[in-house]
Amino acid sequence: MVIMKILYIFFVAGLLIFSLPLQITIAILIFLTSGRPVFYKQKRVGQNNIPFVLYKFRTMVRNADQMKKTLTKQNEAYGPVFKIRSDPRFTPIGSFLSHTGLDELPQILNILKGNMAIIGPRPLPIEEVKKLKSWQKDRHAVKPGIISQWIVNGYHTQSFDDWMKSDVEYAKTKNVRADLLLFLKAGAFFVSLIYKEMASFLF
Repeated sequence: MVIMKILYIFFVAGLLIFSLPLQITIAILIFLTSGRPVFYKQKRVGQNNIPFVLYKFRTMVRNADQMKKTLTKQNEAYGPVFKIRSDPRFTPIGSFLSHTGLDELPQILNILKGNMAIIGPRPLPIEEVKKLKSWQKDRHAVKPGIISQWIVNGYHTQSFDDWMKSDVEYAKTKNVRADLLLFLKAGAFFVSLIYKEMASFLF
């Protein structure tokens, strides 16, 4: 078990090093197109309902959180979560980063800090967790992840309850083999997202 943990840490550190050129490029583009800050920090709920600070690249205007109240009627997500695919708060490159998942790359630091894992339920903001039903909070039995079944299985097509059921089932049955398969599946999914967004941008 100790050896597995050491190998895992080395793998995550390798991911960080491998992704650094891309992350630096994204940071520069964000700075050039919308200024500072480059990163967005938000408190999310992690394993055992313990809050932590999540990192991601900023994809929206600086006062996006304040503008959210004026956009509630445009919410396209189910349940207590808030999502608008063509969100008017996106920066010039924010939509591309968000729709491809590239904005989540800084969460590799969250993994190294021990707040998150590569695979796991996506962490929700504190105010959204407060609205969850008691059984839905069972998803917090494991560390949240960058990659989840909900994302890979078509997150925008699932109801909120189906999303939560998927997360709770994952938390109850988590195993290394399933995580490896999901990681490989996510790789193919990520490539398809990049292709789709590039195609829509160019054509």
